[in-house]
Amino acid sequence: MYPGAYPSQHPAFIMAQTGQVMTYGELESMSNQVAHLFTAHGLTRGDSIALCLENHRAFLPICWGAYRSGLYFTAISYRLQPEEVEYIVNDCGARVLITSSLLADTFAGLRDKLVNNPRCLMLDGTVEGCTSFERDLAGQPTTPIADQSYGQSLLYSSGTTGRPKGVKKPMPDEQFGDAPNAAANRYELGEDTVYLSPAPLYHSAPLGFNMSVLRHGGTSIIMEQYDSERALRLIEQYRITHSQWVPTMFVRMLKLDQHVAHRYDLSSLRFAIHAAAPCPVAIKERMIDWWGPIIYEYYAGTEGNGSTAITSEEWLAHRGSVGRPAACDVHILDDDGNELPQGDTGNVFFSGGGRFEYLHDAEKTNASRSSEGWTTLGDVGHIDDEGYLYLTDRKSFMIISGGVNIYPQEAENALITHSKVADVAVFGIPNEEFGEEVKAVVQPIDFSDAGRELADELMAYSRSKISHIKCPRSIDFMEALPRHPTGKLYKRLLKQPYWDD
Repeated sequence: MYPGAYPSQHPAFIMAQTGQVMTYGELESMSNQVAHLFTAHGLTRGDSIALCLENHRAFLPICWGAYRSGLYFTAISYRLQPEEVEYIVNDCGARVLITSSLLADTFAGLRDKLVNNPRCLMLDGTVEGCTSFERDLAGQPTTPIADQSYGQSLLYSSGTTGRPKGVKKPMPDEQFGDAPNAAANRYELGEDTVYLSPAPLYHSAPLGFNMSVLRHGGTSIIMEQYDSERALRLIEQYRITHSQWVPTMFVRMLKLDQHVAHRYDLSSLRFAIHAAAPCPVAIKERMIDWWGPIIYEYYAGTEGNGSTAITSEEWLAHRGSVGRPAACDVHILDDDGNELPQGDTGNVFFSGGGRFEYLHDAEKTNASRSSEGWTTLGDVGHIDDEGYLYLTDRKSFMIISGGVNIYPQEAENALITHSKVADVAVFGIPNEEFGEEVKAVVQPIDFSDAGRELADELMAYSRSKISHIKCPRSIDFMEALPRHPTGKLYKRLLKQPYWDD
């Protein structure tokens, strides 16, 4: 479906901080104008545009304009440095770049390095090299373009283990205006849906969920910036039915003062969905205790090559699992590509899911495929005898110490439950005797606690939870760990100084 298929006065989305409302009628009109704007600049089906924006009121209308024009649209993190934005805009071949005056300095740092000579448009003001988005949009027809067809996102990985990769998927085959696939509507989205979107819109999951909510006629409440108490307040205020989270948000909410955390009425929530990063078992147990059996988890990637899903009830019977395959199959392979029996740990591959390629990188594309054509996101795990998948960690994060494979996620899951820990990262550092040893970097809730005494306390705490060989041999402290707003940790930034030394 599309915005014009729903009642024109029904709210499509509301910006949480300002309370600005965009109705379905306004979204239909503006997205049509955006589509005409792209057509006026000569774009045709299969061409690319890029947008580098904060959670702006124009974000979703721009995406819908590209979506209904049959274009690839690349949403870029507004937190990136100019060189990083430049790389993505050039790599995706964008013919139009849209940004805002908030990013004026970022744009100034890259405007002379854009190799495809894209048309550059800016919201809320202009700078040298950019024309006004609002001025170019004014006067464009509010009726649909003649050759509407569904486009596709072309998003880049967050670059937590290296340079971002563009994930290019085929254009949808369905005719524009076709109803969404009801079988794929796992979370019962509909016109009565009120969806809380607490994360940056440029990331794959929030962007995908918001577009799906709008295809099903629901209302999105979009937080400009995440704040735990404010999120709880918004659930009560708007009677939120659906929401999506990352585990770091759960951790922050659970560490709120209990009087604050339990002040708000959350009874309207029917689906609280989480993904994007591993959720420690103890954290998820506490969330289910607090919110009830409405916590749903899925495992998937921007690649769209497959997914698993699990309900609260299933998870309580299979603690730590990310669920069973959803419209695909999961295979566990060894490093030689041989399929392993149930219970054995190996590389996780999908078959029967969507197709993708890494843009301009045949080597990475080929490395993600088995000889059968199955594809992987680079994770390691195993399947139990009921078909539930358990993830061990990313293969690239594995520590090899004295010939023993150690997955840091176990130590991270143990340490995050300590009352003085706000965030934690575990990784391998050089050791002359064993090759690598386990190191933890901790963000304390109160940084004044950082020091030898807390380090000893945390190391003893981890040894009380898991095997000593998996525990950190030393702990350093940081005021804030380098996390992507989606919850993914830039572990390579933490590791590199130790290996450089």
